[in-house]
Formats: sequence, C-alpha cells, structure tokens
Amino acid sequence: MPDDSRSKSGPFRATGRTIIIGLLTAAPLAITWWILRFFFEQLSALGKPGVYAASVAIRREYPKIADLMLNETVQSIFAVIVVLLFLYFLGWAAGRMIGQRLIAVFESFIGAIPFVDSIYRATKRFLAVAGNTEQSERRVVLIDFPSPEMKTIGLVTRIMRDSDTGEELAAVYVPTSPNPTSGYIEIVPVGALTYTDWTFDQAMSFVVTGGSNAPDTITYSAKGKPRP
Repeated sequence: MPDDSRSKSGPFRATGRTIIIGLLTAAPLAITWWILRFFFEQLSALGKPGVYAASVAIRREYPKIADLMLNETVQSIFAVIVVLLFLYFLGWAAGRMIGQRLIAVFESFIGAIPFVDSIYRATKRFLAVAGNTEQSERRVVLIDFPSPEMKTIGLVTRIMRDSDTGEELAAVYVPTSPNPTSGYIEIVPVGALTYTDWTFDQAMSFVVTGGSNAPDTITYSAKGKPRP
C-alpha cells in the first residue's frame, strides 16, 4: 500500500521549495533596495541642516519657497542635491593644491584616532584599488594561496622590479570575504600570476557573495603575461 504520509508531504515539500526559490530570488533585490535606501537616508540626514538654514535665510523674501523647502519630501530631495554638489566640489578641490593640503590636515587628524584611522585607511586603500588606473596596473589575477594546489583572487595594483635581479614583481591586493575593504598585500613575481578575464565588478561580486556569484569560467592554469 502507498505511504499516505509521504504522498501528503509531497505537495508541502514542493510548496516549501517554491517559497525558498522565491526567497532567494527576492533577497538580492531586497538587499539592493536596502543599500540604496540607506544611502539616500544618509545623504538626506547630512544635507537637511543646510536646507533648513537656507529656508530660514530666505523666509523673509520668499516665504512660499521657504515653506516648500521645509516639506519632508522636498527637503530630502534638496538635501541629496546639496550633498552631491558638496561631493562634486570636494572632488574638484582634491585635484588642486589647496584641496590636497586640506585633505592632508584632515587625514592627520583622523590618524590621531586609532580605531577610526584603521577603518578610514582600509576604506581608502580599497577605493584606491577600485579606482580608474592604467590597465597594466589593475588586473584581476589568481595567486597560489595557501598552497600551490589552491588559488585566491587578487588585484594587481602596481608593477615593480627587483633591484638585484630586475625581475618584475606585482603588488597584489587580496580582498577578504565578505568585506573586500579588509585584506592584505602580497608581492608576487609576475611570472607566478594567473591573469583572468574577469572585470573588477565581477571579482568584487565573487568576494562579497562568498564565491556564489561568479562567471561560469575562469582562467585557472595559465601563468605569466596576460593574453592580449
């Protein structure tokens, strides 16, 4: 005779699997929405005091505009615009001497706070690696770690030479999972690198998701110079 309990549990198992698939499908969307919402809220919180001060300043001359600026939705939008303009100005100033001096003063102040300094330096180092550099100075590679039979993802940040032998050496930043801003630096002979065809975004997605999100193929064996 057929097992009634097993036959009855079949639909429940199928329903459970479907729900799990739906959950796994919705999770990346939910996380993306959470990140965007967090970013928007933080920008709004940073910019709202300036928007409020501006509304007070213009109230006598333009009371209707001042009231509009105090509307919660309009205030958030204005706040984000103000912060983005500030970030643009900061980026513009960073490329000039006076901006670089102000940043140096700020970093010296940050350096006096041990815990904050470690977070700031780690984040700055990671963003420097992620920034636009010459193609020859930033490639996604594999290095032998922790043994010749195993490899880990790394980012070539610059090429150097051995002062004694002239051998080319690569400075490789190895991000840790799931937080890629935490990592370490390896100096590896260029001939020992395995160059991949992954983009930076693909490599970071691989690291952040613990390897679950990655292209279907990767160059694993060929060492030495990258393919043209």
